[in-house]
Amino acid sequence: EVQLVESGGGLVQAGGSLRLSCASTGFDADLYAMAWFRQAPGKGREGVSAIDTDGNTYYIDSVKGRFTMSRDNAKNTVDLRMASLKAEDTGVYYCARSANPRARIGLPRTDDYTIWGQGTQVTVTS
Repeated sequence: EVQLVESGGGLVQAGGSLRLSCASTGFDADLYAMAWFRQAPGKGREGVSAIDTDGNTYYIDSVKGRFTMSRDNAKNTVDLRMASLKAEDTGVYYCARSANPRARIGLPRTDDYTIWGQGTQVTVTS
C-alpha cells in the first residue's frame, strides 16, 4: 500500500524550531519528487517546499532561509527543518508525492501531487 506518514508537529513559541518527518512506504521513493504543503485555519492548501529526485529544493519566498527540506532515499524519508518560526507558519503540514516518477518540478502545486499524508499540526504561538 502506498502511504505517507508525517510526524514531528507540535506547539512552539515564535522564533523556535521544529523538524517534520515524512516516512513513505509502498513505492520507490527515490523515483519521485516530494513536497510539503500546509493549510492554515480557514485558508486553502499552500505549497511550502519541494525536492526533486536529484535533491534540488524549491521554497516559497516566505520560508526561504528558515526552512530546509531534505530526503534520505535509503530510509524512505523526507524531512522539513523549520527554524525562526512565526505565527503565520501555523497550520496542518502535509507531505505529498508527485503524480509521476522523475517529474520535473518547481515550486509545489497541488495538482502535481497525488499521494498525501494525513497531516501533522504545527502551532506557533506569538
